[in-house]
Amino acid sequence: MKIANAVVLVTGANRGIGQAFVRELLARGASKVYAGSRDPAHISPQAGVHPLRLDVNKPEDVAAALAQAPDVTLVINNAGIAQTGGFLAEDSEAVARRMFETNFFAVLRMSKAFAPVLAANGGGGLLNVLSIASWVNGSDLAAYSASKSAAWSLTNSLRYELAAQKTQVLGLHMAFVDTDLTRGLEAPKSSPEDIVRRTLDALEAGLDEVLADDLTQQVKRGMTADRPSYLPQRA
Repeated sequence: MKIANAVVLVTGANRGIGQAFVRELLARGASKVYAGSRDPAHISPQAGVHPLRLDVNKPEDVAAALAQAPDVTLVINNAGIAQTGGFLAEDSEAVARRMFETNFFAVLRMSKAFAPVLAANGGGGLLNVLSIASWVNGSDLAAYSASKSAAWSLTNSLRYELAAQKTQVLGLHMAFVDTDLTRGLEAPKSSPEDIVRRTLDALEAGLDEVLADDLTQQVKRGMTADRPSYLPQRA
């Protein structure tokens, strides 16, 4: 799909990748961007941006957003959370439930709610922000990785389920990005702007999946190696 004249809803739009999506969408000619945030006061005022109170974990907020944004042609499921720790940690069950609530169930909730809107407006697109952690779980981000694996599976299923209504479904995979979410992590990081530009290029090219940085591309290629990239690598 094309961004020019699109009407877009971005979840988690108040910072990081979400904020970069809002800026780049406007630069590419989107006619309106609904910027979802738990506190709309955190959305910077600018022409073309409509702040929207939206906690994706609250069904009532999603229903209210649906009523306020009936003209949406592209939904970007960007809101997400992360927490370090392995599955053998004492609090791992509680952490996993929290990760899945935001990173999986909220994506499902938003997708179900807005699928009929996208159909009514010609098909449009659904863009789910995933991760390199959809494929690789080294235990430092165990529950986060599991939730992103589930969101990847959800994205793949939605691609089939929404094909009949001509909705393009794009999955975005990336490694660490320089945002608040990764603050304190010592690792190479891409800029949000680079990730967003590559992602919207892929969307406009009609692709199903975008591997938005070199490390993600390397890991994806390695999934079919003799020693796949998702297994511990031997010295």
